[in-house]
Amino acid sequence: MPVSMEAILLQLVKSAIVKKSFTLRKYLKAYQKAGVDLAAADEAVERIKPLALRTLRPEVLSGLGGFGGLFALHQSKYKNPVLVSGTDGVGTKLKLVFELDRYDTIGIDLVAMCVNDILVQRAEPLFFLDYLACGKLFPQKVEAVVRGISEGCLQSGCALLGGETAEMPGMYESGEYDLAGFAVGVVEREKLIDGSKIEVGNVLLGLASSGVHSNGFSLVRRILAEQSLKLNETLPQTAKTIGEALLIPTRIYVKSILKLLEVIDVRGMSHITGGGLPGNVPRMLPENTVAEIEKSALPDLPVFSFLRKESGLPDEELFPVFNMGIGFVICIPESAEKKAKEILEQNGETVFRIGQIVSGNKAEVRWV
Repeated sequence: MPVSMEAILLQLVKSAIVKKSFTLRKYLKAYQKAGVDLAAADEAVERIKPLALRTLRPEVLSGLGGFGGLFALHQSKYKNPVLVSGTDGVGTKLKLVFELDRYDTIGIDLVAMCVNDILVQRAEPLFFLDYLACGKLFPQKVEAVVRGISEGCLQSGCALLGGETAEMPGMYESGEYDLAGFAVGVVEREKLIDGSKIEVGNVLLGLASSGVHSNGFSLVRRILAEQSLKLNETLPQTAKTIGEALLIPTRIYVKSILKLLEVIDVRGMSHITGGGLPGNVPRMLPENTVAEIEKSALPDLPVFSFLRKESGLPDEELFPVFNMGIGFVICIPESAEKKAKEILEQNGETVFRIGQIVSGNKAEVRWV
């Protein structure tokens, strides 16, 4: 864990071997020689402050730079609030970011992975925290990453309340970093969605993904390597390069789903991440129900056609890894299907009826 400036100075004050002539300026040079550039850290903070400020909500009581972020949950707005939290990262999608030297969208992925998760239980995202660890801190790159995080917060309506940027020489290669995010949302207790109201005969609507999103990139990278494919090659059926298509950020479904929830009795929801449809849809199902999903109803995105063709892998290998064109699934009564589609499409979503709920021995996906 990186040592804070305050802790180091305290140790110096207590140390009997420190000479009176020791100066902060000299100390800073010593720390810089050890690989930690505090001046770069200060510059990074100044660069990201306006990016956080543009996401603030009225409930935020603090700015960046404090030991903790303050957020006032207004009691007049909620009767029996439940806080819902989620944390996630972006996996080895970062490897493509490093190779392409493009940092402006990966922050959107980070926010999306967290807020889409807590949305499943009907939580409105309130605030977001980020953690960035690197081998060498480049303020411009940090700014680009946080600009994406800020954009993700704007798309989901939550405040970027704080975070941590840690320069750890020896832990990471220069130019490489890791990201983690943490989101907190709120929902009225009586409005929590946990899948318990799902019934046989309910329908499943799938919301289109923007592409691979942020899961399965270890397999993506292996396919590219085995087929000697370059990121600057054109992706078939598109005007984008392979790299551009793969870096398209994870879609954030928050605002469209919150609009839907104002009108429609949604029984269950699932964010399609690692595990794909067969790994995530059962997480919302009650016992003795089965999600029958029609493969032919799923969209055929060029990026997945490309990965299927180049890998030669069967569906049994692809569907448990990738979202295969569907990034979010909702379960609703059949009578609400027309209205639900209308609301979602008005809010920018592409919607497919992908299946229905039937009875069965255990919660699972059955392909038809």
